[in-house]
Amino acid sequence: MAAYLRFEGQWDDAEPLDMEGMRIRRGLFGEDHPSTLTSMANLALTYWNQGRWKEAEKLDVQVMETRKMKLGADHPDTLTSMANLASTYWNQGRLEEAEKLGLQVMETRKMKLGADHPSTLTSMNNLAHTWNSMDKKTEAVGLMQTCIRLREMKLGVDHPHTRLSVLALNSWQK
Repeated sequence: MAAYLRFEGQWDDAEPLDMEGMRIRRGLFGEDHPSTLTSMANLALTYWNQGRWKEAEKLDVQVMETRKMKLGADHPDTLTSMANLASTYWNQGRLEEAEKLGLQVMETRKMKLGADHPSTLTSMNNLAHTWNSMDKKTEAVGLMQTCIRLREMKLGVDHPHTRLSVLALNSWQK
């Protein structure tokens, strides 16, 4: 039910269900079980969408650190946790921290998944946004152009992710 409410953007209604799911999984499986970590990440996402950055950050860090320890720094789930934390930092205006994590995620995904993997392309898009926010316009535009070219080839010109990247680039070049 919480997943449906999150899908519908009903974050305030999803929150108590996310909290209960996390509490139950902690009790059944323990703090570092994958199911518990997923529940924690879901609650962090709910907090993120409510603009509750500090609460989201606390859970994001805990999930990321546990996944690093249990799965390794280059595991896809760990990289997703790192990307989530980078996004939280970006929303807090902590751009240098967002950049550092975003760059690490992008480079690791390139190496592990390939430059044109959809997850790598998402990382490129996100890092380009971070660089744009840091007034690193040349780097942001160059990376977004690469991202768009690869998204057009991999996903198609009409894919929503491709279109969003094009819109962002166009707004930066005005």
